[in-house]
Amino acid sequence: MPLGSHEAHELNELLLSCTNSIQSMALFLSQAKDPELRDMIARHYAVHVQDYNMKVEYANRSYSADTLNVPSLQMSAAVSMPSIQYPPMEPKVQLQQLDDRAIATSYLLTLKRAGREYAWSAFECSTPQLRAFLEDAFRMCSHQAFEVWQYMARKGLYPVIMASNEAINAMQQIYQSVPEHQPGQLYR
Repeated sequence: MPLGSHEAHELNELLLSCTNSIQSMALFLSQAKDPELRDMIARHYAVHVQDYNMKVEYANRSYSADTLNVPSLQMSAAVSMPSIQYPPMEPKVQLQQLDDRAIATSYLLTLKRAGREYAWSAFECSTPQLRAFLEDAFRMCSHQAFEVWQYMARKGLYPVIMASNEAINAMQQIYQSVPEHQPGQLYR
């Protein structure tokens, strides 16, 4: 089944974005100093290449026989808060090398942007297999972004600020559960 024109345009944008992500990841791998950061990006790299190749297949054949290798979501009970203050950040207007904070920040923002693009494209997609692939690609970005965020929070590179008791109490006072287990039954 040929792709619709809107799907083809979305796929083109996603291919361009993925090309940028893969090239950025290659740069990050060559410049990262922290072995944990480098290993994480290296683990993620293969699935981004697979994702790109699957999009190329869709562009060439409107079909891919492959299934995206979505990494599982690695959730820990809580992120340990660093006892250090957050280091200040100022954009560098001239540089030869990215530091680990810049690499992790850029990678996290790349994953967030790509995830939003995949989600939006899935909503616009009418080809079922392509739509399922885009949903998987969203989950891939979501899971990887969570891992990068955990790394940054653990290293004191991403501020983790808990909601105030006042904010939590206000939500608890405002929103109440719906007492009916099947509210749709009320209208039959």
